[in-house]
Amino acid sequence: MTVVRPRLIVGLGNPGTKYERTRHNIGFEIIDALANSFSNVSLTPNKRFQGATGEFWSAGERVVLLKPTTYMNRSGQAVRAVLDWYKLEPTAVLVIYDDMDLPTGRLRMRLSGGAGGHNGMKSIISHLGTKEFPRLRVGVGSADKSGDRDGAVVSHVLGRFSPSDRKIVDAVIPMAVDAVDLSLRKGVERSMNLYNGREVEL
Repeated sequence: MTVVRPRLIVGLGNPGTKYERTRHNIGFEIIDALANSFSNVSLTPNKRFQGATGEFWSAGERVVLLKPTTYMNRSGQAVRAVLDWYKLEPTAVLVIYDDMDLPTGRLRMRLSGGAGGHNGMKSIISHLGTKEFPRLRVGVGSADKSGDRDGAVVSHVLGRFSPSDRKIVDAVIPMAVDAVDLSLRKGVERSMNLYNGREVEL
């Protein structure tokens, strides 16, 4: 059986200080943590890739980190640009993003799947023309959907974590880094088996 090891790791979020540390930007935070953990990789703006990128080597392979700066609903443009430049297949991408269907801080890694209503994932699936690529979903809890459901969802994902939830998120980010590191060394399935469903202990 083929072992799937990511070559491009994408964290989803929105650019600018206005969106820093919001639920929707958990992907950006994990990419920053990955950059710090792998010999202090520097993420630098790259117009060609429509995002900030950095490179390092793992298991003899070049790995690219990407934070798209296209805004969430056009994330696929940046992912497609990087894939084309490095001549990578969609299965070489690991996308990290927030998920309201999971409790805050819960990790869920999969080899494929739909967008689940996430605009960043909708854009990536559209630009890659396939749902067959790995992803790491990070739980940010659900919104109060009474009343204006769409408005509640937007305010939830663009809002910041409560102090208690922030403690959980701060504890889960290193766990997400470990999960990605294991996927690079041993493959996505090994990481899924070890980290899916694991709870943060505070």
